[in-house]
Amino acid sequence: MASMNPSAPSTGPRYRPLLSQASAGLTHPVTAVDEHGRRETLHIPAERPLTVYLDRRELVTLMTLGAAPEALTLGYLRNQRLVRALDDIVSVQVDWSVDAVAVVTRAGVADLDARTARRVVTTGCGQGSVFGGLMDEVDRIALPPDARLRQSVVHHIVETVRTQQSVYRQAGSVHGCALFTHDGELLWFVEDVGRHNAVDAIAGLMWLEGIDGADKVFYTTGRLTSEMVIKGAQMGIPFLLSRSGTTQMGHAVARQVGMSLLARCSGHHFLLVSGEERLVFEPDWLDALEASRRLRTAASRIDAAFDARP
Repeated sequence: MASMNPSAPSTGPRYRPLLSQASAGLTHPVTAVDEHGRRETLHIPAERPLTVYLDRRELVTLMTLGAAPEALTLGYLRNQRLVRALDDIVSVQVDWSVDAVAVVTRAGVADLDARTARRVVTTGCGQGSVFGGLMDEVDRIALPPDARLRQSVVHHIVETVRTQQSVYRQAGSVHGCALFTHDGELLWFVEDVGRHNAVDAIAGLMWLEGIDGADKVFYTTGRLTSEMVIKGAQMGIPFLLSRSGTTQMGHAVARQVGMSLLARCSGHHFLLVSGEERLVFEPDWLDALEASRRLRTAASRIDAAFDARP
């Protein structure tokens, strides 16, 4: 699923390549048999290959849900640093009859063989990959040092994602990523079979709309691996949140680029593992939240006690 807040900021009319509109069905019905031998219809996430052809050259095959294939392709090219400017792309055309997307550029990609020769297969579902040269660019990434995020906004973001209508709620087995403003306004929510695809799709949407990442917050349901941190940093985003944990390399890269990494985000709980200087703690807000929770719990117990009277 790819959803967008209609109030998402835009810089006005911008160049846009010629894009197909080829979003595919997100779930597929199958027949399942439960432990009692009863048959039922089960909806599972769709998964389909999408082979990227860059100027008629086969580049990579992405396994995807198919929710936003054009944005996914653009974000992949952007995050791999294969195409530097949106203006360099003439068209992105997806054809599901052959499970392929054709990208046409204005002048080709210089040194494509050398730039794609070294590939690193990354951790996680869907087996993402990055071209090795990306690691060489980490030292040149500078995230805004004055960006700040309030503790109450972290809680609001986690609750917003928790209540979001999603393929995961219907069928499970997918990862979601979301982009928020620093005040907690949801801009995009994208799901895919791999978290790397979902982050690439959001990168593509940001590219198309000309949205800067300096005052944004990125949320993912997946682990905070080095790939996720590098891509978030390349998008210029100083805050990366996850309901899951982080890896050693993800943590090391976050500290290197100065990213604030918040793991194990659930309810009002989180573990800030890097970039502590950017988070604005709000102890009074947290105390009020805890007091409200205790009052609700006490009220529920009183109601239950009255209901249990003979």
